[in-house]
Amino acid sequence: MVFNLRWGILATGGIAETFVKDLLEAPTKRGVTDVTHSVAAVASSSSKSSADLFVQNLQIPEPCATYGSYKEAVNDANVQVVYVASPHSHHFQHTMLALEAGKHVLCEKAFTVNAAQAKILCETARKKGLFLMEAVWTRYFPLSIEVRRLVQTGAIGEVLRVISDLSIGDEPESSWSPDHRMVNKDLAGGALLDLGIYALTWVFQILYHTLPRSQRKAPSQVTSHMVKYPQTGADEETTMIITFPTMTPSALPNRTSHAVAMTAFRVATDPDKRGSAGPSIQIQGTKGHIQIFGPAFCPERYRVIPSSESGDVTTIQDVHIPVPGGARGMFWEADEVACCVRDGKLESETLPWDESIIIMEVMDTVRQQGGLTYPDSLESTTYPLAF
Repeated sequence: MVFNLRWGILATGGIAETFVKDLLEAPTKRGVTDVTHSVAAVASSSSKSSADLFVQNLQIPEPCATYGSYKEAVNDANVQVVYVASPHSHHFQHTMLALEAGKHVLCEKAFTVNAAQAKILCETARKKGLFLMEAVWTRYFPLSIEVRRLVQTGAIGEVLRVISDLSIGDEPESSWSPDHRMVNKDLAGGALLDLGIYALTWVFQILYHTLPRSQRKAPSQVTSHMVKYPQTGADEETTMIITFPTMTPSALPNRTSHAVAMTAFRVATDPDKRGSAGPSIQIQGTKGHIQIFGPAFCPERYRVIPSSESGDVTTIQDVHIPVPGGARGMFWEADEVACCVRDGKLESETLPWDESIIIMEVMDTVRQQGGLTYPDSLESTTYPLAF
């Protein structure tokens, strides 16, 4: 029997539009036959007319209710799961709103503003028996799954280092006004939470997640460098060196691994937009390297380069795994949510709660080292909190 998951969409911005477009793609186009998706409700915090326009522009099939408040949407009896697509400054409050209404939640990245908020969300979901997941769509790409498998099977030996970058090459002065979410501290803006989460995603899904769950250990050391955007005080460039007290895949004792995770506004990972600068992610093992090409959030190509000692260098593998149908690839995380809800799971094995929390703790440490704070209302763990 095919399981259909009914979604409620909170917010009508660009990320919500991209997600819903992918949600409406026929699952059979990506080889999925056991789950489907429908949009039962859309809510805009500004007005019902904005939600109406969103439904009209995306041609969302009826029945789809529209609301001018999030509270109305999460209380819609036809909604099974809520997709929180508001700025991450408001993720804690809006996810709590949905959980308190008894709804499963897929919450956009970054999960929250700080780790304390993330812990409360996970504990609330646990107590209420509800599914909750941070929407790090990259983890569910077939490419990501395949690369993790290569690491786990020892294709490049023991992985000792990962270098990961998501930098976009935009001048903030000309690209965004000071109140834009990318640089506005009142919306928890800055490179770290908005872009750096993807650089950290590759660090963690390789050096942490590829180990059996019982052998995963939080980083033993985090060192960072941060540059602030003068107009707003948000970070415009952040570089992190992260040491893990383990290595992968064997988790041999007394061996460590480390990563360099980078994010920036003014310089670019891919300056000419043609890949001339090389891979955005480098996974370096004792028997070779895996290189990931394309933006860290949605790469479509990887290369495996064996070391000269481990085999013939002519066995370099170039693998292209495009997103089918010209979509963005957000439907894979939606499929995961549907399967988990159908099967009665509270968390995804591909991104369990404790991993989201540890990543938030790393970002807390980096912000502390860089002296980056947000308004008390955004850092607060009080719910409900009026903005």
